[in-house]
Amino acid sequence: MTDSEAPTSFPPQRHTRQDAEQIDVARASALLSRVGSIFSSRVVGQEILRVSMVSTLLAGGHILIESVPGLAKTTAAQTLAQAVSGSFHRIQCTPDLMPNDIVGTQIFNYQTGQLSTQLGPVHANIVLLDEINRSSAKTQSAMLEAMAEKQTSIGGVVYKLPDPFMVLATQNPIEEEGTYVLPEAQMDRFLMKEVISYPQPEHEVEILNRICTGVFNEPVSASPITTDDVRWLSAQADRVYVSTVMKQYIVALVNTTRGGGPRPVPGLKQLIRVGVSPRGAIALMRVAQSVALQAGRTFVTPDDVAYARYAVLRHRIVRTYDAIADDIAPEALIDSVFQAVPVP
Repeated sequence: MTDSEAPTSFPPQRHTRQDAEQIDVARASALLSRVGSIFSSRVVGQEILRVSMVSTLLAGGHILIESVPGLAKTTAAQTLAQAVSGSFHRIQCTPDLMPNDIVGTQIFNYQTGQLSTQLGPVHANIVLLDEINRSSAKTQSAMLEAMAEKQTSIGGVVYKLPDPFMVLATQNPIEEEGTYVLPEAQMDRFLMKEVISYPQPEHEVEILNRICTGVFNEPVSASPITTDDVRWLSAQADRVYVSTVMKQYIVALVNTTRGGGPRPVPGLKQLIRVGVSPRGAIALMRVAQSVALQAGRTFVTPDDVAYARYAVLRHRIVRTYDAIADDIAPEALIDSVFQAVPVP
């Protein structure tokens, strides 16, 4: 898919102010509160990760999480699946992992003399693709195709993936041996990329306290929501009103990353080789809608766009060799763009 083609992950935007007025904010807040309660009972801190994961789920996208080992990525994925009553599968990526191991395959039954289809672990509501950069390019391509098309093909038969469907892929930045770097075009297919840092000391003490008291082993008190509730929340997020001014603001931001925009940043072309694609502008708007809904609002504000800026844009900006050599982080470039574009 090229940047000029419409991404299949995002439906046409037809929301109006009248649609926003019909959003049941109270019900949405109650459902999201139950999800947040279950998440916080199993994952200490990591509030930004929770918002990002829920936003990704409501927007119908997928998220890439980068962190060192041991920061509860698997626990977060399992907990989110539990909170929405969804099925969960974990796929451990290795260099010898084949596409059929993910998608599924046909097995010959010697008793009946016929082929039977065995669906792969990708057929779940939430799929954890652990250490995606350890799988080969062929396997990565097969998984990313399932993410984009929301379906798999086994033996010429098309199998739809569950709805909702979300992939949470992880990668370890400190190990490079036996890894395959994701190309920029494939990175762009992830709605968000979240970078998790170490927890705060008070949160780490709370983790040890909960382990000592056995809190993590106790049943969750809050009742999970259903997948029907998730689909309803996703429809509500789609109705969150985005004014023409906000759309122009988002377009101005992504154009500035390409060296244009209303106030071009001096010297930015020497630091950014490839700016944000139109898919990135769509993603920024969709995530801002989900963030606004989680905040209990029926309209998008500049703060919603700013809140999502790092997770949506950091993996869509390709830095030049000079920027990499000078150790200029993508987040610093994003900040310079947001400082240059006037806030409506």
